[in-house]
Amino acid sequence: MYPDPVSRELDFERPVLELERKIEELRRIAAGIDRLPSGVAAENDPPTGDVHPSDTDSSLPARADQSDLDRQIARLEKRAQKLQEQVFHSLTRWQIVQLSRHPSRPYALDYVQRVFTDFTELHGDRAFADDGAIVAGIARFGTDSVMILGHQKGRSTKENVRRNFGMARPEGYRKAMRLMRLAERFGLPIITLIDTPGAYPGIDAEERGQALAIAESLEHMAGLRVPVVAVVIGEGGSGGALAIGVANRVLMLEYSTYSVISPEACSSILFKDASFAERAADALKLTAPDLQRLGVIDDIVPEPVGGAHRDHELAAARLREALTRHLRDLARLDAAQLTDDRYRRFRKLGAFEELALNSELRRSSAPPPDDASGPGGVNPPAGAIASLNASGPVTGGVNPPAGAIASLNASDGESR
Repeated sequence: MYPDPVSRELDFERPVLELERKIEELRRIAAGIDRLPSGVAAENDPPTGDVHPSDTDSSLPARADQSDLDRQIARLEKRAQKLQEQVFHSLTRWQIVQLSRHPSRPYALDYVQRVFTDFTELHGDRAFADDGAIVAGIARFGTDSVMILGHQKGRSTKENVRRNFGMARPEGYRKAMRLMRLAERFGLPIITLIDTPGAYPGIDAEERGQALAIAESLEHMAGLRVPVVAVVIGEGGSGGALAIGVANRVLMLEYSTYSVISPEACSSILFKDASFAERAADALKLTAPDLQRLGVIDDIVPEPVGGAHRDHELAAARLREALTRHLRDLARLDAAQLTDDRYRRFRKLGAFEELALNSELRRSSAPPPDDASGPGGVNPPAGAIASLNASGPVTGGVNPPAGAIASLNASDGESR
């Protein structure tokens, strides 16, 4: 399955897509749907060896029989696969950020359709409204019933307006909490699919208590007595992502991101210029391998080569396998063990490195040697006590206790 239109191509994947378009053209020719372009000179077979983006501009043979076309297609497919592996096995963090936002990437409902069955969507927070940025409902996962919660983005402009680009308002998080309570009441495992640039920061959301809704969701998820598995399927941005991410197991798709802030916002704050987003992405350590090393996530779900947007079915199959494995492990725990497991998981987050400077600080704070002349081994400067005697009342009009100055004078030069 090849990506959609050229407008959706990323710069670093364009050489692969150009080569794949040539393969598609040859397939049409071989099927008799199209005919060779006029005026194209014949060429020998493409060279072997290392694959470079420049290899993709070789022209098509002017005339070839069916067997020649089949051999040409097979060679180009092999070259395309090798080039794709070279490109996607050396992605920078900024390129992974771009992949996580790819408009053809599968969204929450795409996974719901492929991984679960009998999905029934539930709406509303029973207080204000229904939020289209959060989709939720009960479904079957294999033979078990589960509760699904997820951020949903749109494909078209109209759908993005309805879904608010995946940025939830307070009513979205309150809907999620309502359905978490429902799942807990009936003993249903909860699966959350995270894909948002962040919670909606608009005035109307703030007026309805956006921060409180996120805080309450964090608190509520921490105490759930059913298994909870969270999966970052695209962008995992800020508190809007964490609000449905307090889980027993946190997974990330291979080319997803999870961070307290977007690289552009981080760059604007730190460097006063959003153009340093690539540098900020490196500093944030927001990719799945980074976060697994830091212990923030528990598992990485591998994506198809080239990203989940290139093969929705395979991406869904791999997610299904990961969910099956982790839910089976959590099914062994009772309610008290589940809450304790979740508590311990988040309490151990955080990594630090002890530098050599710390040993210097410890030495400097050691007790003074026996021959020290005063506190810390340092005598008061000459005349300091006399100056204190002559200064009279200290600031605020309070005199030192009677005999204090005389005591200081008497102890001058003696070790304490």
